Amino acid sequence: MDPQFVLWPFVVIGAAILLIAILQFNSLVGLRQLVRNSWADVDVFLKRRAELVPNLVEAVKAYAAHERTVLEAVVEARARAATLAGSPARRAEAEGELAHGLVQVLAVAENYPELKASANFADLQRQLGEAERHIADARQYYNACVRDFNTKIESFPSNVVAAMGAFRQAEFFEAESPAEREAPVVRT
Repeated sequence: MDPQFVLWPFVVIGAAILLIAILQFNSLVGLRQLVRNSWADVDVFLKRRAELVPNLVEAVKAYAAHERTVLEAVVEARARAATLAGSPARRAEAEGELAHGLVQVLAVAENYPELKASANFADLQRQLGEAERHIADARQYYNACVRDFNTKIESFPSNVVAAMGAFRQAEFFEAESPAEREAPVVRT
């Protein structure tokens, strides 16, 4: 029997395994980039919300001077959330504190009819509501990307390629407590 004839099946099998490994690696890289991109989108919307906080605090401060502790807590929560980078879990915790503070500010505003009637405050509320909707959508998309990426890392045969390529599971962006899971209700 010809030795070349005997080697062909091994060459074909080796080429098929190499092709599968390349495809799996490229798929993992693509999903990892999608996770990074979707996190950047979440970050943009979180920053937009954070930019609205000082304006909202100033608007409420003008009407509710004696509510200083609530307003200061929101400003501090905003500062903490703005300085955190990296871990979605840590960022989610800080953003949860900020969302809770915003709920308190909006509750304070409910006690001041002249503030609620202010066009500036109404516009800020509208913008905040829009920002919250964008955050919720971006967060949902990010978590879907993380789910797909993590599933790919755990599935065979891509788990073999993931281990060799040092791919690590991504963190979900989720709230720690049930209260943080709720977006602030912003009446527009």
